[in-house]
Amino acid sequence: MAAMLRVALLLLCSLVAFPVTAKDVEGIQVPDSVSQDGKTLHLIGAGVRSKWMFNVYVGALYAEKPTFNAANLIKSEQLKRMDLHLLRDVGKDKIIESIREGFDKQSKAQMPALQGRLDQLAAAVPDLKKGDILSLTYVPEKGVVVGGAAKETVIPGKDFADALFSVWLGPDPVDTDLKRKLLGG
Repeated sequence: MAAMLRVALLLLCSLVAFPVTAKDVEGIQVPDSVSQDGKTLHLIGAGVRSKWMFNVYVGALYAEKPTFNAANLIKSEQLKRMDLHLLRDVGKDKIIESIREGFDKQSKAQMPALQGRLDQLAAAVPDLKKGDILSLTYVPEKGVVVGGAAKETVIPGKDFADALFSVWLGPDPVDTDLKRKLLGG
């Protein structure tokens, strides 16, 4: 009976969302936590974005209060961050094209309201080189902070943040396998 209770407790604990520890993904050391605006964000998951059989970047997803539920994470009013660790040189046009495609797939009806801010994002992102990191962080009441290798820019609006994080976490993401890995799978 005690053994069955221990097994049941172990199974129950495995269902609780705990952030993963730091890990190596395609040679990139993904930290288990990052800091933003004086707060600690915990790694939920990380994986490789591939396109046409080429590995493009390692995506790492962080949040103040990690969850493995994509819809809840997108809608949550908390600090959350997506880091793109480039595995190859990628022109800004290719990065922005991929993000625009994600916006079109996930937020087509909202595009008239989002377009100007998507243009701001496009202006902030430079050509990226292997080893660069592009950070996209939602800060409540502030907006999306674009940083890392990009010129630091703040793009206002929770609606913009929801559309941006939906590129990777929405029902029709840019890469289904990457979405699964970002959510701890």
